Amino acid sequence: MSGPQSYRPQTANDLSGRVALVTGGGTGIGLMISQGLAAAGAKVYITGRRVEVLDKVVASWDRQIGGEILSLQMDVTDKASIEAAKKIIEEKEGKLHILVNNAGQVGPTSNFLNNTSGPQHKDAETLGTALFNNETFQGWSDLYSINAASIFFVSTAFLGLLAKGSEDVTGFWSCIINITSISGLTKVAQEHFCYNSAKAAASHLTRMLSTELSLKGIPVRVNAIAPGVYASEMTVDVVTEDLVDKIGKGVQPVPAKRAGTGQEMAGTAVYLASRAGGYVHGQEIVIDGGYLAVNPSIV
Repeated sequence: MSGPQSYRPQTANDLSGRVALVTGGGTGIGLMISQGLAAAGAKVYITGRRVEVLDKVVASWDRQIGGEILSLQMDVTDKASIEAAKKIIEEKEGKLHILVNNAGQVGPTSNFLNNTSGPQHKDAETLGTALFNNETFQGWSDLYSINAASIFFVSTAFLGLLAKGSEDVTGFWSCIINITSISGLTKVAQEHFCYNSAKAAASHLTRMLSTELSLKGIPVRVNAIAPGVYASEMTVDVVTEDLVDKIGKGVQPVPAKRAGTGQEMAGTAVYLASRAGGYVHGQEIVIDGGYLAVNPSIV
């Protein structure tokens, strides 16, 4: 579509007729994105292990707002579960246009790391021993499975259906959106080395998938969103101003002095999934209220 009408937000961001799948779509950031995609007209399958959580979201969605939300049980760390979900989408839709890899957890945390007056900070030996004893290899392995490896396995499982979706409209490719984090970009550990390094892996997976698919001639765009502090099951349901920096655990406070909103999260996802973001490849959009602008980071 071209001409003046195509510049209207209602047209540029329209997702009518598009089929989406959002992992971890029943709560927190995943729910924000799911509702945003549906409001833009998409048919959105939300996945998770707890069907009752998904069904509650489906029952509460007002179809008059737009789109549709459907529940689909899937464990992103289980290949058989991923394949079963893929089969359902394949049978019901025959294609997929939007895949949002959002499912994630916090994992091993050493809450004493930033309390430099605590006994664990007596000297290097004491701190090293405290960190060594507080975390486990299994904990790290489990967290990497859901925060990093799942992106690879879910994306590859649905790749064929995504490529099929790209055939619908010439030049309007299907897309993968990975939800990474500023935690993978900041150089402070925020008391969880494992989570931050796993999110860094997710960021690089985004770049590798984008490049490899492009080199192989597969018409699927891959990008990422790196959120700062948002309300979620990993933080709290409502992030008040006084909690923003306690959650962010930065060297400097968040310039915006507030958490991000559902509208800001959903709007970014809709942009990347719609015609408005149709020329974006291999990028990671940071939406963090200025956190990385004032804290040590790689960007």
